Amino acid sequence: MTDYDVLRVFCGPGGGYGNELGVVRDGSVLPERDDRQALAAKLGFSETVFVDDPERGVIDIYTPTLRLPFAGHPCVGTAWLLDVPELVTPAGVVGVRLDGEFSWIEARAEWVPPRTLRRYGTAAEVDALDVPPPGEWIYAWAWEDEAAGRVRARAFPGRDEGIGEDEATGAAALLLTEELGRALNITQGSGSQILTAPQPHGWVEVGGRVVLER
Repeated sequence: MTDYDVLRVFCGPGGGYGNELGVVRDGSVLPERDDRQALAAKLGFSETVFVDDPERGVIDIYTPTLRLPFAGHPCVGTAWLLDVPELVTPAGVVGVRLDGEFSWIEARAEWVPPRTLRRYGTAAEVDALDVPPPGEWIYAWAWEDEAAGRVRARAFPGRDEGIGEDEATGAAALLLTEELGRALNITQGSGSQILTAPQPHGWVEVGGRVVLER
């Protein structure tokens, strides 16, 4: 079996929750895309990362069914694990900074595949949602405290790969930040926390806590 680490990314204030991420630190053991896709499907995490150059931060990201040019929680988690100043993804070079308990990436909204950002009137409405059938990628959100930038969100990838709801989704949070044009403090899923902040020239920072699960 290929060696891999398991992280939890975007943990809550107490270190709980967060979205699991598989990271194969030595991508050379599985150089072929088909083999990487097969392992990602076998592991079953929402994303699995293969590190092709740990010093330069070159990475390759897969869901159980497809390869992604960029994704948020895999970049935040891998940046923390490798402790590098940037990550190189097929979409572009991702800026990285580690700030105390938070790990941050800087990326662009155009790197993110389309998602439906669906606003609801209250956080309770978001909490009450059932997982929709596969099809549309939906980021359901509502203000908890608009003045403070606090958001309640849930993510439904809509892909028929056994993951009905994504616990914490950095790319969708990036899109919401780009649309609203302001810093956000997002509680997603069961209790994960994602922080975001728009930056000059179309960049957006996305940050959160990361822990090594195993």
